[in-house]
This record gives sequence, structure tokens and C-alpha cells, in this order.
Amino acid sequence: MADSAKADTTQLLRAWSAGDSRAFEQLTPRVYRELRRIAAQMLQKERPGYTLQSAELVHEAYLRLINVQEMEWQDRAHFFAMSATLMRRILLDRARKRSATKRGRNPIAVDLDKALDVYAARARELVALDEALQTLEEVDPRRARIVELRFFGGLSVEETAAVVKVSSETVMRDWKLARAWLLSELSGHSEASVRNP
Repeated sequence: MADSAKADTTQLLRAWSAGDSRAFEQLTPRVYRELRRIAAQMLQKERPGYTLQSAELVHEAYLRLINVQEMEWQDRAHFFAMSATLMRRILLDRARKRSATKRGRNPIAVDLDKALDVYAARARELVALDEALQTLEEVDPRRARIVELRFFGGLSVEETAAVVKVSSETVMRDWKLARAWLLSELSGHSEASVRNP
């Protein structure tokens, strides 16, 4: 996106924050395609045949964004970061519901049983990742935020740097360290789940 278009989007976000409903109407077509891209990227990490479509995820996130009161948008990267966070929470809520539903079911068919096991495993993976990310946030909030923006939000290094207010080099360093920490943490989760199914 050209710098002038980014600046226009930022101006519309700030006008919307100030209560200008026309700014919101003008903003919607500008950000919709990018929100769909972020949603599609997040849904790629879900199991095949996942019922939620990217448009539905965007609409659900958009409904939550509309209800955000008194948000002072810094720029478009801040908006997309918040959108990505909301989408992550929506997917996590659904994963927790799937996990809870799985515990209460008694599947009849063998094929259905296998499908539900895969479905539940993906839900557990997402919940485990969220738990690891929460632990990382307690230890190092900036690195957790960078993971959230890059992994879930699909933001570039430069966009992430703008949101977090650090250099691109710092984002890359924190990104590598956070990924290594999360891989180590998630290895512990998978070992624990094998020992305690």
C-alpha cells in the first residue's frame, strides 16, 4: 500500500476515534481486503474443513471492533494489530468450545471418531499455544506482542516495529528468541499431554 494511502487510512481511523461515523464508512472498504488476508492466514493454521470462513471471521471481528469504545488509533498497523488480536481471541474461544464439546461426546462411527480426535487435537494445540503465549507475556510482554502481531496478525517486520515502537532489528531479534522459547515451551506441553492424556 502506498504511503499516501496508509496516511489516508490513519486519518480515517483517527476521525473514527473522534466519533465521525462517515470516516468509519469510508474506512471499511480500505481495510476489508487486508482483514480478509489476515483472517485467511489464521484459518490456514486450522484443520482442513474448518467451518468458519475468512469473511465470517472478519465480520465477527469487525462487530467487536465497532463496539470498542474510546480507542485512539495510532495508525493502520495499530488497527490491524488490534484486529488480529480479536480474530485470535475468536478462534481461541471456538477452540475451547470444541475441546469442551469433545469431552462430552461419545462418537458412534470409527471414521467420525478419528475426525473428532484430529479436531480436538487441533483445538488443544491452539489452546496450548495461547497458554504458552500468556506465559511468555508474563516473562516478556514485548516478545509476546511481537509473536501475536507477526504470527496471528501477519504484520510485516516494519509494521510490527511501528506498533511496538522498536526498531526492525529488535523485532527480528525478539521474534527469533520468542519462537525458540515457544517451541521449547510447547514441547513441554506435548510431553505433558502424552504423559497425562
